[in-house]
Amino acid sequence: MASHRKSRPAGTRVAGIRTPALATATLTSVALLSQTANAAPSTDGRPSIEEVEKKVDDLYRQAESATEKYNAAKEKTTKQRKQVDTLLDDVAQRAQKLNQEREELGSFAAAQYRTGAAAPDTATFLLADSPQDYFDQTQLMGRLTSRQKTAVDDYFAEQSATMKKREEASRSLETLTRTQSDLQTAKSTVQRKLSSARELLSKLTAQEKARLAEIEKQKQEEAARKAAELAKQQAAAQAEAAAQDSGSTSGSSTGTSTGTGTGTGTSDTSYATKAAKAIAFARAQIGKPYVWGATGPDSYDCSGLTQAAWKAAGVTLPRTTYDQVNAGTTVSLTDAQPGDLIFFYDDISHVGIYIGNGMMIHAPKPGAYVREESIYYGGESIIHSVVRPA
Repeated sequence: MASHRKSRPAGTRVAGIRTPALATATLTSVALLSQTANAAPSTDGRPSIEEVEKKVDDLYRQAESATEKYNAAKEKTTKQRKQVDTLLDDVAQRAQKLNQEREELGSFAAAQYRTGAAAPDTATFLLADSPQDYFDQTQLMGRLTSRQKTAVDDYFAEQSATMKKREEASRSLETLTRTQSDLQTAKSTVQRKLSSARELLSKLTAQEKARLAEIEKQKQEEAARKAAELAKQQAAAQAEAAAQDSGSTSGSSTGTSTGTGTGTGTSDTSYATKAAKAIAFARAQIGKPYVWGATGPDSYDCSGLTQAAWKAAGVTLPRTTYDQVNAGTTVSLTDAQPGDLIFFYDDISHVGIYIGNGMMIHAPKPGAYVREESIYYGGESIIHSVVRPA
């Protein structure tokens, strides 16, 4: 893991990821839409199929973004709840100890009274604002033995520590309440976006659904073409790296190779072994439903799948896409290796696990299932970055 790697603002781009191909992708999208724009425009005020498709995609993406916020809030709530429980347990134990010490001091005060000290009785001690007030008023401090003075000092110290713990617990409870509110807000947002998307889809006619399927087919064909191009680029890069490695080795019997991210050194071999386990796990989940907030074993959301896959390889990843993007070393898209994490969108709200040849396994979106798909499923412009997690 590259612990030295600095966090990157969510809206930034990684060198080697965003390229002039953005313009190409945009033109391609325009071309795809124009192919379906020849149909007669709606005369009843209904949105076009392209507008519906874009709206549905936007709603699903917003739902997925809200899902990651929900995951973050849920994880934070769990941690805060544990902290609050620990604090409350500590306060309860301290309060019990404080009561015991107060009883001991009360007994001592009663004993002082029985020996003839001009002091109020034990009941007065227990009703005093503090033991210090009692002892000041009765001038008993001067008659305390060293052991008794220590007991009084311990009582005051415990009383002060208990008050601080109570204040800390109170603040933690307030923070937990706010986080729970954030959790509920994120949950409501997911449900609202999903409901809106389903409502739009339910209103489509059979003809409109057929056109929508055709648009999706065209997108998949374009994504497959892009994936094939990337596979060729990666193959060329690997061949070049292998040639350089071979030349370096033959040039000097004591020399060392200087491979790139696609080399075959010891570290790469170790990574490939772990990546193979992660991919094998991910592939075994194909066909399971996307469920927001799910981490398996019967369903997953996008970051839940990548976290579980790498856990199977012995690597612990954070829960959310926002944290996973910082849990490793960023590499260029052409240097991507099987097992790397591919992140999408400016808000880093989606992630998949790369399997090579421009393809990945991911939990796509609400209503879909874990599947193998081109990393260009939504166009090249939505690819945010590539991270090697181990």
